Amino acid sequence: MKSDSDITNQLKKKYESIDQDLEVHLEGLLHSKPISYWDYIQTDVLLNLQKPRTDFPDEMVFIMYHQVSELLFKMILSEIEQVANNEIDDLDTEIFTEKIMRISRYFDVLTSSFSIMKDGMDIEQYNQFRTTLTPASGFQSAQYRKVEFASTELINLIDKRFRDTIDRNSSYENAFEHLYWQAAGKDFKTGKKTYTLSAFEERYKDEFIRFTKFYQNNNLWSKFKELPKKSQENAHLIKAMRHYDYTVNVKWVMAHYNTANHYLNIGGKTAEATGGSEWVKYMHPKYQKRIFFPDLWTAKEIEDWGTNI
Repeated sequence: MKSDSDITNQLKKKYESIDQDLEVHLEGLLHSKPISYWDYIQTDVLLNLQKPRTDFPDEMVFIMYHQVSELLFKMILSEIEQVANNEIDDLDTEIFTEKIMRISRYFDVLTSSFSIMKDGMDIEQYNQFRTTLTPASGFQSAQYRKVEFASTELINLIDKRFRDTIDRNSSYENAFEHLYWQAAGKDFKTGKKTYTLSAFEERYKDEFIRFTKFYQNNNLWSKFKELPKKSQENAHLIKAMRHYDYTVNVKWVMAHYNTANHYLNIGGKTAEATGGSEWVKYMHPKYQKRIFFPDLWTAKEIEDWGTNI
């Protein structure tokens, strides 16, 4: 246990290193209030972030669920950022595996939590309050798009129809126009975009392009391929990478798909998404075959992607 003098000396060194007077900071402690749980967590702020547009009580479930999801996306991005900013010499197999499993656990929570949405709202209430959400759409989650950009090379996020023919060295702007989720709001024959997609791009496109420029060579897949060959063949790391890939691009997506289907496919008639997308073909993994780490899967596994669920 450190003595009082040891702590005092360390504090002096800390504040001297930033040209600060320790005595002044200690005096400030005399007047400051002790930290409390509600101040640290900002509970009052957090509990006042819900602004429903209707009086239907289940709309609060919808709002809070998505807010919790966004917080989990932020946790995921924090973990990926630590890998991206780590020198490869310091990024050994054990650390890489640990980070991938942390991220996977967050997505495991996201996947299992969809039962809150699927079984936790009245169908009639949902289909009434959802009309007030038009033209907002779930594909407008910027953080989730960043999770994708930070997980794999951009080519693996290109719409399946163009993935094999697009110039891999084309500009970020051109690649952006062919990302798979553009299909949620764009007619590729005419180039016409929905208001939902246009508004999303106006808000985030420049930020996304800056983000992808950094992560194109610092994403999880690129970092993995820079590891020594022995590390790339590590069974535990490969298992962790495959678990993450399948959890995000099949299990989580299908949990989302099944929840949407529960509310929007009534009596055999499929309702249009609030953002106007053809959500069935946009969401189901068998159509787009989004795979973060394609070399870790067999040709048969890729062919059957999203079908054996």
